[in-house]
Amino acid sequence: MRTKSALSPQKDACLPLKNLVFYGDNLAILQEKIPPESVDLVYLDPPFNSKQDYNVIFKERKGGRSTSQELVFKDTWKWNLKAQQTCEKLIEDGGRLSEVIRAFRTFLGDNDMMAYLAMMAPRLRELHKVLKPTGSLYLHCDPTASHYLKLLLDAIFLPQNFRNEIIWQRTRVAKRQSKAFGKTHDVILLYVKSDAAKFNPQFLPHPESYKKSHYNCIEEKTGKRYGLWDFTQKGEGPPRRFGDRGEIAPPLGKHWIWSQKRIDQGMAEGKIVFTRTGTPRLKRYLDTSKGEYLQDIWTDVFDVNAVATERTGYSTQKPIALLKRIIEASSDEGDWILDPFCGCGTAIEVAEALKRRWIGIDITHLAVAIIKQRLAKFGFQVFRNIKIVGEPVNEAEAEALAKDDKFGFQCWAVGRLGAPPIEHRKGADRGIDGRIYFHDDIGPAKEIVISVKAGEHVGPAFVRELRGVMERERAAMGIFVCLKEPTLEMQREADNAGTYRSFTANFPKLQIITIKDIFANKQLNIPGRLNPYEPKRPASVGLTGKQLRLLP
Repeated sequence: MRTKSALSPQKDACLPLKNLVFYGDNLAILQEKIPPESVDLVYLDPPFNSKQDYNVIFKERKGGRSTSQELVFKDTWKWNLKAQQTCEKLIEDGGRLSEVIRAFRTFLGDNDMMAYLAMMAPRLRELHKVLKPTGSLYLHCDPTASHYLKLLLDAIFLPQNFRNEIIWQRTRVAKRQSKAFGKTHDVILLYVKSDAAKFNPQFLPHPESYKKSHYNCIEEKTGKRYGLWDFTQKGEGPPRRFGDRGEIAPPLGKHWIWSQKRIDQGMAEGKIVFTRTGTPRLKRYLDTSKGEYLQDIWTDVFDVNAVATERTGYSTQKPIALLKRIIEASSDEGDWILDPFCGCGTAIEVAEALKRRWIGIDITHLAVAIIKQRLAKFGFQVFRNIKIVGEPVNEAEAEALAKDDKFGFQCWAVGRLGAPPIEHRKGADRGIDGRIYFHDDIGPAKEIVISVKAGEHVGPAFVRELRGVMERERAAMGIFVCLKEPTLEMQREADNAGTYRSFTANFPKLQIITIKDIFANKQLNIPGRLNPYEPKRPASVGLTGKQLRLLP
């Protein structure tokens, strides 16, 4: 049985006092690596295909599938033998969650929606365990499944710990629907572990029309804008003394909003003024107003569009502003934030920027590589405070990854070079697995293309292919990554590419890097570089090649 512990090396050997990125199945990691009652806030945006036709996911499935969660960008869960076994185990466990799963199975039958719920249920149960009593969970989903997920959360967190169903308008212009209204929103379900959960109210700026109508007075002495507010609320209450004006009774059926002590203080500070008829009113200054109290319908946060500066290319990326609001509302500086489906790492980046500690989990090397690249903007000091669990730590593990998952190996290798991997679709990689941008003069940013080959039998033809890609893309330089030491013919092909002449130094135009070089943290012999996500941004000369090392 696990015991309560905090996220510190003194209390739990599994978790060092570092930010953590786990590669692997989040269920096993939650069960084995994250101590109970150790996390302050959970945000999860689990994979689900909101673009599917609603009827398709309820179609009966016959026969098995190889996996219930397709990797990378395939946001689907499939009914298969594993989903069936998970469902049966949940029912056998007993309790409230068992009852809900049994009812779902009776109602839904054997289809992809049932598989989705069966796979989500144990993960939500583990997330409840790792939350502190003061913790909160935000589950991001779409209306296709939100009603089912809410019942799962009711069974695990209890209905009284439900706080909000937040509606986030993710798009302003929906595709035309022939038989329905436009679909423009996502759902975010907020549950807490207990009534002791942290919550920091959030506010929106007042619109100009509101300022003009409600703060329509100007104070002569200071020139400040202010407004007058009703000083009563519903419910009977006693008379109160208002300074020299003596006792004043509230209107019938109402009471004064402040106690006598607070009224005395307000009178002394000039916060209570009187109308011509002698009615007390509360004086509020515009410059002290926090704004409008945020409600549960969010229309002011825009989705990440094709030209957004924060865009990483990850298809399900959520906007920084959305995660900033959630993290600020339900955590404080120094708190632990957990994202068990961290994808491209928006929650991780925001948590770092807001001085929170964090844990990210994802099942793809692509996600881990993108997360490392997004964190690069915070400097190498951040990397010294990150522990990455599940990635290859030696040449043998890297070779095993290359054998089992070529795309995963490509993402890992490109990430170690400090570049975001290219999203691969069938026949669309065009010989490029990653890009690095650098700026060594007053002209536009220049490009280095990266090609990774996971096979053991790699020859000079692959190096010639990269030279062709460099010419086609008009790239300044190229990096070829392979498992083993290059042959003499391969090195000769690379040398024949020539030299890139920078005003600071000369560099080999095409370099060959091995996994042995990666684990030895061999320096990349390239000019200073830019943020790979902003290749068009003007910048001064960056770090020199001698200062660049492979990312940890």
